[in-house]
Amino acid sequence: MKMPRQVFLLVSVLILLCSCINHVCHGQDYEDESTLAAPPPEQEDCDGIFIMYNFIKRIKEYPHVKNASAQSWAFKSQMTVLNAGLEELKAWKVFIGFQHNEILVGASGAVSIDGEDLPAKVGNNGTTLAGYPQADLKTSIETAGDINQIQARIELTGTQFGVKPPGVPMPKKIRLENDGYKCPAARRRGTNTMLMCCVKDKKHKSKQTKTKFLPRQYGDLTFTYDVLQAYEGNYLAQVTMDNNHPLGRLDHWNLTWEWMRGEFIYSMRGAYTHKKDPSECIYGVAGQYYKDFDFSQVMNCEKKPVIADLPADRANDTKVGKLPYCCRNGTLLPALMDESKSRSIFQLQVYKIPPDMNRTALTPPQRWKIDGVINPEYKCGAPIRVDPTEFPDPSGLQATSSAIASWQVSCNITRPKAKESRCCVSFSAYYNESIIPCNTCACGCENTDRCNPKAHAMLLPPEAILVPFENRTAKAKAWAKIKHYPVPNPMPCPDNCGVSINWHINSDYKQGWTARITLFNWDDFPFEDWFAAIQMKKAFPGYEKAYSFNGTKLPQTNDTIFFQGTPGMNFLVGETNGTNPLVDPRVPGKQQSVISFTKKTTPGINILRGDGFPSKVFFNGEECSLPSSIPLRSAGYRFSTNSLPVVVIGIVTFLLMTELFH
Repeated sequence: MKMPRQVFLLVSVLILLCSCINHVCHGQDYEDESTLAAPPPEQEDCDGIFIMYNFIKRIKEYPHVKNASAQSWAFKSQMTVLNAGLEELKAWKVFIGFQHNEILVGASGAVSIDGEDLPAKVGNNGTTLAGYPQADLKTSIETAGDINQIQARIELTGTQFGVKPPGVPMPKKIRLENDGYKCPAARRRGTNTMLMCCVKDKKHKSKQTKTKFLPRQYGDLTFTYDVLQAYEGNYLAQVTMDNNHPLGRLDHWNLTWEWMRGEFIYSMRGAYTHKKDPSECIYGVAGQYYKDFDFSQVMNCEKKPVIADLPADRANDTKVGKLPYCCRNGTLLPALMDESKSRSIFQLQVYKIPPDMNRTALTPPQRWKIDGVINPEYKCGAPIRVDPTEFPDPSGLQATSSAIASWQVSCNITRPKAKESRCCVSFSAYYNESIIPCNTCACGCENTDRCNPKAHAMLLPPEAILVPFENRTAKAKAWAKIKHYPVPNPMPCPDNCGVSINWHINSDYKQGWTARITLFNWDDFPFEDWFAAIQMKKAFPGYEKAYSFNGTKLPQTNDTIFFQGTPGMNFLVGETNGTNPLVDPRVPGKQQSVISFTKKTTPGINILRGDGFPSKVFFNGEECSLPSSIPLRSAGYRFSTNSLPVVVIGIVTFLLMTELFH
């Protein structure tokens, strides 16, 4: 039986349509399965914290240059941090060792804790990133494998130099910075992927705490950000600063941070902001939400406010003062000097914007920075959530009240880089006529058109360190002519330091030796409650007494001596005009003291060979720049153990001559 032609065509079309439908459905199912990319085998085998860095792409930037090492490239990378272990990872931190002169422009899902704003140069020393807003990574067990809670993904963008295709500009290293973990060297997968699995260090002994959040950390300087009162749309916070380092100090401090959620400061007590401008609120998101709000009364609307301490005369002001530990004009002393002045407190009323209007939506500011006048530089980490701070109950009863939420920021002192100090040291000795001055550009050089920033500082006669640098040129040239020293052309640049310290070896005898320390203030402002410290490697055990200063050995160290002014002499005045301002040079503020040492506890110490010079010098906590050399014994001096043969020969010659003429 033959099938009609029309029926045959109809059946053929239906079969073709069904096969197409099946094919399309099959393709769609396949596409869904393919979107779930298989994790690398190393991730499957990891039972700790898995970190992977992926270089994605780069594009040549303008200007296009022929020199490959100078050509810039815009790069895009991705880093993932996955908690594949059994314990929650709180406040994760990862170091990326960039090495190709990279400039980091963006890092979504993280903040840099190196204290630099983006874009930041990270190509020499790398950078450490901390999670924000996802600071903690939970475990797969407690989240039913929710990848969004156990993994952080950071999109990195920036600029790199010098590696042209097909080379791939990968970091030198990556590692987890959290305590208690041990990380192997990163493995390479192909040319554009680095990965590692960090596991718990069995040798690490962590304190067993039953706190809900991370334990409080030690830092040379710590901030506590306590939310005391919370309302719908705003909250009251208190910031507490604690100086924990024996040489830490701040004068006229300025604190800044970055609001991440559009917050603004409505009012403050115990501190103030340098700028009061409501325009950023009025023309921003806050103005769109708070339409009938009087922004003229707002303290600050900046994303990065600069906060300063109030002067002492506002301490009892009922509107902005009346807080314990407030209003010290920005002075924060070490506890060794005055424990009551090692803490500072201020409060601020913070307003929020949608979608954070719920009273429990609390987020601290990020990227904390603080600096002073001539003080150490601090590097601050990211805020970590800690258990709420407890305070004595304001009723006076034997009860405590707790903050609603608390965060801690830990900061540590960093050593100043070359030519970035804020004080410097000169060396001199009784056995050498020349003074070794402060290093050229010890505190930086801005204008080098008429001087050489790389030339060594010229040796000086003793009286030259008593006058400002601009008055030393003639003295330095005359001294070089007398001593037959070379004179560089152009002349060396000045040290540009506001404070300089001269360390002079005063005497050396059988039972001991003495030194003299002199402080010079070349700035216009004075230093109240100043202190200095010296680190002596060999001579420290022999320290006896400072005659014009209060001197003590720091109990926390075995090599540092701490000096401060005696009562009535704790004020280092600023630079003033000479007797005749038209002729005489300006006169620096100056204080000095003789210091005695014994040799009984330091056998073998050799002062003439440099054992009497400090290895580090500090002023108000700032580490000062030291000269690269020390004074040597002058050839013209005759006092030394080697002079005995000369004396003997002289006596013998005298006796022979006496006999001859008789």
